[in-house]
Amino acid sequence: MGEPGVELTTAAVLGAGTMGHGIAQVLAQAGLAVVLRDVDAERVERGLAHVRKNLDGGVERGKLAPSDRDAALGRLRGEVDLAAAVGAADLVVEAIPEDLALKKRVLAEASALAGAARVVATNTSSLPVTEIAQATDRPERVLGLHFFNPVHLQKLVEVVRGERTCEGALALALALVARLGKTAVVVRDAPGFASSRLGLALGLEAMRMVEQGVAAVDAIDAAMTLGYRHPMGPLETTDWVGLDVRLAIAEHLCQELGEAFRPPQVLRRLVRAGKLGRKAGEGFYRWAPDGTRLGPADLA
Repeated sequence: MGEPGVELTTAAVLGAGTMGHGIAQVLAQAGLAVVLRDVDAERVERGLAHVRKNLDGGVERGKLAPSDRDAALGRLRGEVDLAAAVGAADLVVEAIPEDLALKKRVLAEASALAGAARVVATNTSSLPVTEIAQATDRPERVLGLHFFNPVHLQKLVEVVRGERTCEGALALALALVARLGKTAVVVRDAPGFASSRLGLALGLEAMRMVEQGVAAVDAIDAAMTLGYRHPMGPLETTDWVGLDVRLAIAEHLCQELGEAFRPPQVLRRLVRAGKLGRKAGEGFYRWAPDGTRLGPADLA
């Protein structure tokens, strides 16, 4: 699948945070030469260190051969300069914070510098791909590649087709997802796409239940994991995603789709307090520094 005679071989991932370094890892493991770029060397090195840690963990658990780890690391390098990062890339993936203006600016700059890029992707979980695409010089090559956290373990990639996305770019993206060993679902560029809209609706209702004293945090999650066979409850999922990320998505969808997505006060209160979930050590649950879930947080 893809354009005749074309295979994506060189990638630039913009943003070395949780999603960015995860995307860079799976691309390198799939055989692409990958540049991981962020705005300063400290962020880049932190992202590369996370990749090394993930790959080392795979070797320790017997899931990954040492030679495969070394080969993946050999295909991955860090970069601060945007032009140097994207110049030779035939795939550009943006994985920066969920800020529409910022995404438009960064992808506009990157697209202008990425002469070889055949696919320009945004990892947004809810923002309009078509509007982001219009900020670039090649909107027909822009689409959404919505990966899920943790990227190296989650099997789903939501492929979001913008209003001007061409068949060639879509085909290349679908071939790439298959090469990564993941499953693609193609969705139209609508607010929240499919996964964020459904997942957020469940998460926000769980938060309202907490506010109303319907049940404790862990009881609500157990109802979904045991009763509906969800692998993780909606409140623990929120801690993994990041409460700040979920708040931003909720505010966007409330504006686009209405009151059903108005953020509950408990979510706003926890974000104001810096209790952003697993990455901050506390959200709806308390988390150990190694990422182990401890127990429900005190929400009083």
